[in-house]
Amino acid sequence: MSIVVTGATGHLGRLVIDGLLATGVPAGDIAAVVRNKEKAAGLAARGVEVRVADYDAPETLADAFRSGDRALLVSGSEIGRRVPQHRAVIDAAKAAGVALLAYTGVLGGPDADFSLADEHKATEEAILDSGLPYTFLRNGWYHENFTEHLAPVLEHGAVLTNAGRGRVASASRADYAAAAVAVLTDEGRGHEGKAYELSGDVAWSFDEYAAEVTKQSGKEIVHRSVTPEENRAVLLGAGVPAPFADILVDVDTAIGRGLLAGTSGDLARLIGRPTTPVAAAVAEALAR
Repeated sequence: MSIVVTGATGHLGRLVIDGLLATGVPAGDIAAVVRNKEKAAGLAARGVEVRVADYDAPETLADAFRSGDRALLVSGSEIGRRVPQHRAVIDAAKAAGVALLAYTGVLGGPDADFSLADEHKATEEAILDSGLPYTFLRNGWYHENFTEHLAPVLEHGAVLTNAGRGRVASASRADYAAAAVAVLTDEGRGHEGKAYELSGDVAWSFDEYAAEVTKQSGKEIVHRSVTPEENRAVLLGAGVPAPFADILVDVDTAIGRGLLAGTSGDLARLIGRPTTPVAAAVAEALAR
């Protein structure tokens, strides 16, 4: 039996593997499913088994899993293509007879009514239909969704959204990875059949975020709340492709309606500590 992580060379997948190794899982008991073997050279050098497969090529997934594996399906990054990609992984996992399939979905699950959630909801339905033992890790927003884009914020002195006074209960990418590690390594706590609503301990507003960046950077930053149409125009002017601009605007609208503000406490309970505050992520980003 192995612990299998798909998308293992991505931001989240690498952190999950780092976490597995840090908890003492032998490298030989970890399998990294990757599309590009060369990008996984560092993992192979650490003793992790590398299994090459492509979400878009179902035939390559036949060797991605073994009977009894505990697997993490990290959702694909190609919006609009994820449902068939995920179904191919689910079919391969079922054919192999995995013991558990954990999936990184989105906060709110079936109640999330913004467009970015659609493929996650369809994937959860496909997993349920498959009959596989499962755990749904419904991840909220990452701090890094915001802090990795501090350069234009500092340049223009503003955080621009159409979220109004909406709040975001974000957590660090490492926090979400730690939750996946907890589920994959702890077979005795009854994770099977559970859906965890994962989010940060504190929901913050964009006014508060701007104030935090101001405090840490020494530069005055304000939150400019605009209409969805105005935000879309700015995004398009910055070169964001129209379909992705629409998604970003829709997410901000969802934030304004409170859909990403939930603080269930599931994430802190799974990782056994408080979640990382957004201030720490701002400090890390500014240090870089």
